[in-house]
Amino acid sequence: MSDRNAVNQCDIGMIGLGTMGRNLLLNMADHGFTVAGYDLDKNKVDSLQKEAQQKNVYGESDLTTFIKLLKKPCAIMLLVPAGAPVDAVINSIVPHLQAGDLIIDGGNSHFTDTDRRARELEKKDIQFLGVGISGGEEGARLGPSMMPGGDRAAYERVRPIFEAVAAKVNGDPCVTYLGKGSAGHYVKMVHNGIEYAIMQLIAESYDLMKHGLGLNDQQLHDVYAKWNEGKLNSYLIEITSHIFSKIDERTHQPLINEIVAVADQTGTGMWTSQSAMELQVPIPSIDLAVAMRDMSVLVKQREQAQKLYPRNIPLLSVDRFKFINELENALFTGMILAYAQGMALLNVASQKYNYQLDLEAVARIWRGGCIIRAKLLEDIRQAFHANKNLINLLLDANLAKKINQGEQNLRQIICQTSLIAVPMPAHMVSLSYLDAYRSVWTPANLIQAQRDYFGAHQYARKDSEGKFHTEWERNLT
Repeated sequence: MSDRNAVNQCDIGMIGLGTMGRNLLLNMADHGFTVAGYDLDKNKVDSLQKEAQQKNVYGESDLTTFIKLLKKPCAIMLLVPAGAPVDAVINSIVPHLQAGDLIIDGGNSHFTDTDRRARELEKKDIQFLGVGISGGEEGARLGPSMMPGGDRAAYERVRPIFEAVAAKVNGDPCVTYLGKGSAGHYVKMVHNGIEYAIMQLIAESYDLMKHGLGLNDQQLHDVYAKWNEGKLNSYLIEITSHIFSKIDERTHQPLINEIVAVADQTGTGMWTSQSAMELQVPIPSIDLAVAMRDMSVLVKQREQAQKLYPRNIPLLSVDRFKFINELENALFTGMILAYAQGMALLNVASQKYNYQLDLEAVARIWRGGCIIRAKLLEDIRQAFHANKNLINLLLDANLAKKINQGEQNLRQIICQTSLIAVPMPAHMVSLSYLDAYRSVWTPANLIQAQRDYFGAHQYARKDSEGKFHTEWERNLT
């Protein structure tokens, strides 16, 4: 329970004391801020107080008392599941708030919901921020990447807290004001889309080395650990190496082989694909990653298909050391292409929704704390620093050089794996994205002719302005 002497003393309040909310609140307390936590579950409140063991952390299960703990005007952060729960919490606290108070949604809310909530709260003179937070349990406790959007003045109120608790790269906090409205949640959504793509690419490399090279779990650990020392250095490669060395306490065998091969998803990858389609921005690597998670769910169908289409995977007859180096280059190229697609979407969304995103700043705050943090992000930051108007990372000369160095390995890996029936669709679609993006001519003229043929949709000509329609079946030769 709270101390009566703490009334109006807390710098910020947290509603939702699950793993993320509790750890982020403790992080704030570690940096000298006086904080209050609220949850309907008294066990979570007690757990917070027990873990805190600090005088500047207060827990409450009574909403009125919780709000009285906060300095005025108050700042309240929500870390509850996206969707209806966020609306429910906002509706429950608004009657207790005054003009000038601030609500911060730190969950994975859909950006359209964030815009709606901001409009509704503005009518009540209540400030609102939508803040994407990445880093998981460890990040929340030790330093996440934070992506705030909304009213600039509202951000300035909590900026000292956010900068203190965020991850640091060379002393630079991995948080910055991103833009108006739902800018923060949109950036976090695309972050998660890129995350989907990179995870799929890594999973495919695992499949290939396991079935195409016959590597055991210890050997896989060694490969990923070595890769993490080079250009693939990243959080996702690092944890992948750790996963293959984890022994299950029940079976005393590698834990990875006890995990059901069905991938869950929270919806953020799908949201990224949906938004990209609405904005007409091609992001095939992200789309494919979402689709492959859907494919993983079709267990019974795949079992039936395996009987109809038996698959015997022969080991590749290759120099293993050389092949693994080529695969490293292929994976790195695929990762660049995944980031490029995500950043291209952010560029278009920024213009469409008037976010005025600084993509160099986005790359900068992704270098630490977040799930997709990687050594490569410094190259991406430099690309946007050199050209603020860069519409696609593939048009940066430095990254183009890296892609050109890995392209042939990507192509060779795909060719060899297609012959042994090991699926690598994310690698394949990434290469096709590159090939299509650099093709001055595309076969879309045939598509336009077909559309005009069956639907009179018209087409443009090279030699004349305007739109044209042809009676295709007249005078056929």
